[in-house]
Amino acid sequence: MRKTYSSLGAESLNLILIGFGNVGRALARILWEKIDRLRGLGLSINVTGIFKSNGGFVDSNGLMLGEILEKSEQHKSWVPGASPLSHIEELPCDVVVEMTPTNVRNGEPGVSFIRKALEEGKDVVTSNKGPLVVSMKSLLSLAERKGCFLLYEATVGAAIPIFTVAREFLRHDRIICVEGILNGTTNYILSRMSEDKVSFDDALREAQEMGYAEADPTYDVEGIDAACKLVILANGLMNMDKHLSDVEIEGISRVTPEMIELAEEDGYLVKHVAYLDGEKMEVAPRLVPKNSPLAVGGTFNVITLNTELSGPLTFIGKGAGPRETASAILADIITIAKKRGGIKSGEHVA
Repeated sequence: MRKTYSSLGAESLNLILIGFGNVGRALARILWEKIDRLRGLGLSINVTGIFKSNGGFVDSNGLMLGEILEKSEQHKSWVPGASPLSHIEELPCDVVVEMTPTNVRNGEPGVSFIRKALEEGKDVVTSNKGPLVVSMKSLLSLAERKGCFLLYEATVGAAIPIFTVAREFLRHDRIICVEGILNGTTNYILSRMSEDKVSFDDALREAQEMGYAEADPTYDVEGIDAACKLVILANGLMNMDKHLSDVEIEGISRVTPEMIELAEEDGYLVKHVAYLDGEKMEVAPRLVPKNSPLAVGGTFNVITLNTELSGPLTFIGKGAGPRETASAILADIITIAKKRGGIKSGEHVA
């Protein structure tokens, strides 16, 4: 029988963090900075392992996050070559937080880390789209068989709480279709082309300089990132079993200033829109009325759920960013602690 977290007032919720890039470091910093606020929830978090590709920080009694953020691999807890696969079994651990880079071809190494954690009876929170795009149904099935939670709020829209809203507040309703702007890089480029009349190449170069786009921007500008998120929305919100191959994908690289100007003359904006219903899944440039909820600029994401009873519900927020993504991860950790009995209903952060 799985233990509950009912005695968190006396003991800690033990975490292992896998992945210590921008998001992992942001999460560690939040856990360190907000320790008193979390204790206001009755939640004492203890990180016993943090793993990178070349080793890990390991301490069964709990790591000093502030010191690790400052000293990095010079910290005394650093173990070169340490593997999370063995330490998931060995270290005190209630929740594994998986934050390795996205791999949409086979989901690795994230799939193996998540599968190992679930097989060991650990709850899992992930920000990694790859494992869910490749193996979402099988991983959720494994979690159910093991009596574990697998939560993934951070995989779509960063801090936009789309799955939490569906899980907690729309259980009585049915989601008919979903549409939105799911990639901040493409939205930034199209916004710059519209507002300041710059070319696609200039807008992309600017996005790269500001850190919104990678040196190889293909994943964003050709629509793959948005399509991955649409797959997760389909499976997570509408209980489908979809894969990346099910999505019709068109990027924005062929959008010209002339197309944008013609659209604006008729009262429209060109936006990179993701759409999902019971029959169709697509990501492509579309004409959006200037007064539409989808007419957001900059790097913002927007997601509209069209529901049977509640009508259209629209959520807008920053769709990327280490701190925003880490915030969604922490929200999932708190959700698990609450459902395991570690946080009493009604408690709040002071």
